[in-house]
Amino acid sequence: MTQPKHLDPYTSPRTFYGAELRRLREEATWSQEQLGERVFCSGTYIGQFESATRRPQPDLSKQLDGVLGSGEHLQRLCELARKSKHPDYFADAAELEKQAQTISEYTPMLIPGLLQTEAYARGLTRATLPFAPDEVVEQHVAARLERSRRLDNPTGPELWAIVHEAALRMPVDDPKVMQDQLEQLAATARGHHRVMVQVLPFAAGPHPLMYGTAILMTFTDAPPVAYTEGAHTGQLIDDPALVAKFQRSYDLVRAAALSPKASLSLIDSAAKDYTTP
Repeated sequence: MTQPKHLDPYTSPRTFYGAELRRLREEATWSQEQLGERVFCSGTYIGQFESATRRPQPDLSKQLDGVLGSGEHLQRLCELARKSKHPDYFADAAELEKQAQTISEYTPMLIPGLLQTEAYARGLTRATLPFAPDEVVEQHVAARLERSRRLDNPTGPELWAIVHEAALRMPVDDPKVMQDQLEQLAATARGHHRVMVQVLPFAAGPHPLMYGTAILMTFTDAPPVAYTEGAHTGQLIDDPALVAKFQRSYDLVRAAALSPKASLSLIDSAAKDYTTP
């Protein structure tokens, strides 16, 4: 990937990092591929950092400083460029989400973040961060809602979400919040041509992704990645063999899930349950 000719290095810390990496590479008279070989990655990967389409990585920045003889220059810029409104463990995945062509997500206990209502996101954030100040909670909620607006963008990704039935039955905040959340989930699945929702019922039993959230992303000009998440931690995976395993597991879960039509019926039924006194 080649850095755009008119990328303004002063737009953000990330574009400055990219411009500096390119400057140092060109001073060494290396191509992106040649630099990538020296730090054990592809030239395309180097290009993603130079074009500011991917967040700089601390370990790689240390390697780059070493082979380019730049002291700790890129490491210091990396620290600035990695500041994010998202939790650190999710920030890299959040940036890739903006570039994804397709997103396939499985969630065992929660409605996927891209499909959450504001009230649901607030109740969930308050439950997971019970001692956080209100302003911190609201920052998390705003960041989550900003992510969801990608679905309304004409260039946004296709989303395939598989939700375990447990997520429909797990009350987050009061019944009205859950009713609104499930009604919006169903409405989005019915009205959004790039969103597909399936429910994995309790009757499906154990399955390959039962241990946590799994997200797979594909891109037009980069290899696919997987992301897994648990409580207060997450891992971005780009090893091709491991990503392929996650894809096979996701396919098995998709095969075990209810059809989209049956899934909507179950979501509608669960929403009505929250209106029952």
